[in-house]
Amino acid sequence: MQDGTDFEVPTIDIGPYVRSGSAADRAAVAAAMDDACRRVGFMQIQGHGVPDDVVAGLAAAIDAFFGLDAEEKRRWVRPPGENRGYTPPRSESLSLSLGVEQASRMNDFFEAYNVGRSLSDYPWIDLPEPLAEHYAENTWPAVPGFEQHVSAWFAEAERVAETLTRIFADALGLPADLFDDLTGHGIKVLRMNNYALPEGTAVEVDGDLVGMGEHTDYGIVTVLWADREPGLQVLGRDGAWHDVLPEPGALLVNLGDLTARLTNERWMSTLHRVKPPLVGGTIRRRRSAAFFHDGDADAVVAPLAGLLEPHESPLYDPVTIDQHMRAKLAGSRAGVRNADAVRESARVLGAV
Repeated sequence: MQDGTDFEVPTIDIGPYVRSGSAADRAAVAAAMDDACRRVGFMQIQGHGVPDDVVAGLAAAIDAFFGLDAEEKRRWVRPPGENRGYTPPRSESLSLSLGVEQASRMNDFFEAYNVGRSLSDYPWIDLPEPLAEHYAENTWPAVPGFEQHVSAWFAEAERVAETLTRIFADALGLPADLFDDLTGHGIKVLRMNNYALPEGTAVEVDGDLVGMGEHTDYGIVTVLWADREPGLQVLGRDGAWHDVLPEPGALLVNLGDLTARLTNERWMSTLHRVKPPLVGGTIRRRRSAAFFHDGDADAVVAPLAGLLEPHESPLYDPVTIDQHMRAKLAGSRAGVRNADAVRESARVLGAV
């Protein structure tokens, strides 16, 4: 996919990994993945094997929940530290996770609902507080079919993410179990997003209209289903923001901060934002669902020695995934500017 400039979001058919293809076909996929991750860090994937009825079920579940009235949706708000349940509009500012101030804090107008893997999914693990906070139990709204459809999508997105990390290992020329060692009890969160404003409220937005502020995702890899509606923009290596529209049947995939750290920015996490068009004072509704594959809370992440060139120095100090995630979430959800995201914020501030 191209947007009329030299910027391109590559399309990769991962079918050879999904269907146990030949070694040659898998090598071709891994090479294409390495190229995409070096140049863009964002791609469209086909051949993922997610059934159409599972996609339709997810869309129906999103419509059913976000179609409830505001008072009913607010019943499902959870404490910010739990990263579960309902997030009302204008209660987050994703740019603060990068340490970048918006014109107005907590100005992102999207609303969301989060579910994820809980400690009960990993009965063999005994994590102390505060690490256990990343694995809060889910609450399911009283919407017919919601839990069933969302759970079906979650399982498919999780499978796709695990397939992608196997491709990543091959693309980097590293042991196949590299990412398995970081994700045995991974933090895995599905965030369903709705971009819309009640009629007549768009003109009241303070400052520049922000659907979801500029940010990088926090973990290893994100698998995104999205409407074919405009709004998603990716920051290219040219320092400009580029529109990205999903191809029919494709899933969007982008790299997160932990992968950038592991590869010493051979592959960089993808800066992106959502700027839905404002037409006649109203917002064209847009839906998405982002599955975050984020690794074990107690795992330590640092640049891999095997990927460093001779005399190349690590760009990042070792950090636990818990520490990294906590700083990011404190920015986006609690309004605490993340002072540690120096490299990422410099890219945003240099954008044109």
